[in-house]
Amino acid sequence: MFQHVDAYAGDPILSLNEAFQKDPRANKINLSIGIYFDDEGRIPMLDSVRKAELAVVADAGARPYLPMEGAANFRTAVQHLLFGAEHPALKAGRIVTIQAVGSSGGLKVGADFIKRYFPDSAVYVSEPTWDNHRAVFEGSGIEVKNYPYYDPATGGLRFDAMLAALREMPKKSVVLLHACCHNPTGVDLTPAQWQQLVPVLRERELLPFLDLAYQGYGDGIEEDAYAVRLLADEGLSFFIANSFSKSMSLYGERCGALSVVCPDAAQAALVMGQLKAAIRRNYSNPPMHGGQLVARVLSTPELRAAWEAEVKGMRERIKAMRKSLHSVLSAKLPGRDFGYFLSQHGMFSYTGLTPEQVERLKAEFGVYVLRSGRMCVAGLNTRNVEAVAVAMAAVLAD
Repeated sequence: MFQHVDAYAGDPILSLNEAFQKDPRANKINLSIGIYFDDEGRIPMLDSVRKAELAVVADAGARPYLPMEGAANFRTAVQHLLFGAEHPALKAGRIVTIQAVGSSGGLKVGADFIKRYFPDSAVYVSEPTWDNHRAVFEGSGIEVKNYPYYDPATGGLRFDAMLAALREMPKKSVVLLHACCHNPTGVDLTPAQWQQLVPVLRERELLPFLDLAYQGYGDGIEEDAYAVRLLADEGLSFFIANSFSKSMSLYGERCGALSVVCPDAAQAALVMGQLKAAIRRNYSNPPMHGGQLVARVLSTPELRAAWEAEVKGMRERIKAMRKSLHSVLSAKLPGRDFGYFLSQHGMFSYTGLTPEQVERLKAEFGVYVLRSGRMCVAGLNTRNVEAVAVAMAAVLAD
């Protein structure tokens, strides 16, 4: 019956993680999977989230199905986090938000909506982007194309080429943009570059689709929402998928959302109706528990303050690991510029390693990074960062 089914090649990140688990070497180091680990190499349980969970469990009652769009308190908390509680677009009823099964679920619901109501539009993604971006949109039957983004020569951004490509896109094209902490490169647009982007998006009638999976890991909770608020301030219509997997260490709870900023409240109501229809066709309604943890943290002042302090601690630890890696590499290879490790943001960095060098890292030193050279900086700690830098210097020197 199923002999004609293709074999699944596996996800490159998860497959590499499986290979790491099977590696018997005691000194192996996993810098592949996108998970934040503390300096002890553990996934942290945030104290703010722990306290929220105790309160949620203490108040537990019946567990009916949530509405298709999710819990109202969760959706309101997400809107206030992304846009600010007093944003005019919120007060005008122009923003609709659904609770999704992680930000991946938000991307999928948005992709299904786009396929139905913008059937001739392609989705343009940065070169490179997170692998699953392409998979999600292609899985909804949408053509996916690339626009220039990362410059391997500098470890920075090809902004002029990116801007030129956007100016040539057909009207009503969808442009997927990373709001901060670009995955996989760590290369972000500056506020000034976002401002230059706005007139091009408006003139070409492009539809931005922002992905914000790492809010707080770049420059701060408020600072990392800059692009979201700028586009809303400028009156553009756009999608924004966001996640609490990293910022609240709630990976397995699949806490995410999709928001759509519309021209007016009437159109927002139409969009919400069809987002609900897309949810019904996919998974009917979201789970309850994780979303209530998020809502409790964000809506309780003392928990919100504690959470922001914990996110700051995670952000500063990542920055410290970047500095340590940069310091050792610069000392080992003084003729090379490793400044891109300091200018890139968030959990990930493009190391500049070739696939052959990546294989050497794994085979000779037990250091696992993706074939593309992407490294999860959050996998570094004070005990392994020097060993990683020494290994990288060895393969780069040849």
